[in-house]
Amino acid sequence: MFENYEEFLKDFDNILKLIFDSQKKYIKCQKGCYNCCKKGDYPFSQLEFAYITQGFIKLNENTKILVQQNIRSLMFDKKEWQKKHKDKNERFEHPCPFLINNECCVYKYRGIICRTFGVCYYDDKNGYVRLPDCVHDGLNYAQYFDPKTSILNIPDVPKINLRIDRVLSSELAQKYNLDYGEIRPMLEWLKG
Repeated sequence: MFENYEEFLKDFDNILKLIFDSQKKYIKCQKGCYNCCKKGDYPFSQLEFAYITQGFIKLNENTKILVQQNIRSLMFDKKEWQKKHKDKNERFEHPCPFLINNECCVYKYRGIICRTFGVCYYDDKNGYVRLPDCVHDGLNYAQYFDPKTSILNIPDVPKINLRIDRVLSSELAQKYNLDYGEIRPMLEWLKG
């Protein structure tokens, strides 16, 4: 069922490796860093969610229990958050429920958003450069970013748009005839 998607991911990961390699002087990502997994709303397509579910199914029982506990806790936290935040445009940002002992327990099955964490890119839909949140923690691109003016002073911003909707409707995705379905925040998929 996921053969085409897995082939797409191999090609996409190769493209991302080239982008990360070209940006390595700005990137501080290293094994053990989970900054990107601590706060977000993690948009996933229906296809990506089905795929990460396969990764969840393959986990050992103890890890599954921890993930399920994380999900229940986040659902409770979201309800409490919604009581205080009536603005429907505000995002509920949270740790990823698959982050167990500061590591992704479904790393092989992670989504597009997870694969692109850490790199900046030009968002042609919104007309600006998207930076990873860790820039504000003194990590990726921080030496080249002025938070007062929001100016990133690098000459080589990747031209490829890494927004999930752009990636999943790209020529590469079309090559594999992917039907990725609707895109929603991860918790929307998890609530069923």
